[in-house]
Amino acid sequence: DERLVNLRHLMNAGCYGRLESIVPPITVPAWMCMATSQDPGSLGIYGFRNRVDHTYDGLGIVNSRSVDALTIWDQVAREGNRSIVVGVPPNSPARKLNGISVGCFLTPDTSKNIFTHPAAMSDEINRLVGPYPVDVKNFRTNDKTWLKDEIYEMSRKHFTLIRHLIQKEDWDYFHFVEIGLDRLQHGFWKYHDPEHVLHEPGSPYEHVIRDYYRYLDDEIGGILELLTEDTVVLVVSDHGARRLDGGFCVNEWLIREGLLVLNEYPKEVTPFAKLDVNWSKTKVWSEGGYYARVFFNVQGREPEGVIAPGDYERFRDETKAMFEATTDDKGEPLGTLVFRPEEIYRNVRNVAPDLIVHFGALGWRSIGGVGYPT
Repeated sequence: DERLVNLRHLMNAGCYGRLESIVPPITVPAWMCMATSQDPGSLGIYGFRNRVDHTYDGLGIVNSRSVDALTIWDQVAREGNRSIVVGVPPNSPARKLNGISVGCFLTPDTSKNIFTHPAAMSDEINRLVGPYPVDVKNFRTNDKTWLKDEIYEMSRKHFTLIRHLIQKEDWDYFHFVEIGLDRLQHGFWKYHDPEHVLHEPGSPYEHVIRDYYRYLDDEIGGILELLTEDTVVLVVSDHGARRLDGGFCVNEWLIREGLLVLNEYPKEVTPFAKLDVNWSKTKVWSEGGYYARVFFNVQGREPEGVIAPGDYERFRDETKAMFEATTDDKGEPLGTLVFRPEEIYRNVRNVAPDLIVHFGALGWRSIGGVGYPT
């Protein structure tokens, strides 16, 4: 867009290319892969929630302590220099580093908790901008006018803080993530994209995403004016955005394929964690989310494993082919992508999924609950 004058200036004065994100292309762990030069397998982080052991309910939420790899700001500190890191997920609790660290969208209530390192910076930020928002908590709301206003209010506070820190603090490396664009695209994509199944032509929200990009471009311009000529500037994203054509009820499908067995089918839509699973007869289950993390029930590995270790690779090949053959509601192939962790990662740490599944190349999201009619 020609009106994005500051982004276009950076493109013309430097180099640019189409983003290739990680597998899976999601916020956690993508930012930390960028900051460490590691892939998700090497970090041992495959999403917001990860299995912490081979039990059936051992899920843990990622936080800043989940990452032990050397980051850019660690290397900067090794060389005796200072960093300012603002909103880079996961950053709760705020990382201790040589410089200033401000929490990300995973941070609990900033009005009641310390969300910075050093701790005194929390009070300074609240004095500067008032209550400091790290996220718009209810960004999936149907109240779109409220959502737009909340995102802008949050972003303006963020950029006020960024300009303040750039000008008032000593730093050699500065890393800031603005979560507003992510939340805006979640909330307004169907109005923006004519090919979205729920697109509403002529909606008053039709240009919200476009206009926010223009707002961001103005903010970037203001930041560029504060930087010295020898400052290296990178504008990057953790992942892209695209329309969703639907959701694939992965555990519903596994039940119908006989791979997931319940003692009792629920009377209403129920999250996987609350299902009554017959583990002695179950071979496969999945954690839902944007993509599917698919797990096998293996003898000697899971408490009630049923897949013999000697059959593991054959069974995994067969299951992978089943996922790749999935179809949409009209019987057309989804174009689902299925990955084996050890084939896409340099290392595989902690408890990785047995398969990673992108339904419709992420044109369809994975839904983990059970109780849907289709």
